[in-house]
Amino acid sequence: MLKRLSLLIFMSYLLLTAGCVAIVVGAGAGASAFAYFEGQLSRTYEATYERTYQVCRSILKDLKQPILEEKSEGTAATIKSERSDGTPMRIKIAIIDPNWTEVSVRTGFSGVWKKEISEQFHEFIAERLNK
Repeated sequence: MLKRLSLLIFMSYLLLTAGCVAIVVGAGAGASAFAYFEGQLSRTYEATYERTYQVCRSILKDLKQPILEEKSEGTAATIKSERSDGTPMRIKIAIIDPNWTEVSVRTGFSGVWKKEISEQFHEFIAERLNK
């Protein structure tokens, strides 16, 4: 419990100092921090990196969004996809610790993004991770 509290305090501090717009903190399995920064919506999940990564790929498959590029960088991965209307989507998945991951979703072109779609994608992730 102390580890979770420390992580939550650290993430809150990090998000506040990074100039993020909002933080939402929950309790239990759904505890997370939620932030908007530079056109991408980020949220932390209490789930392993592997599980979160597979959930993101599964959602893209169910939405029939082709994966255009995947890049792994040690403790993080980026998946680039395209929606049926041609709008690009970029999903970044990073390890915070063995049981926590951060997912950042950006939907849209540089300078113009679709926040609602990014929010909806996070809802899909949260729903599948809580199963």
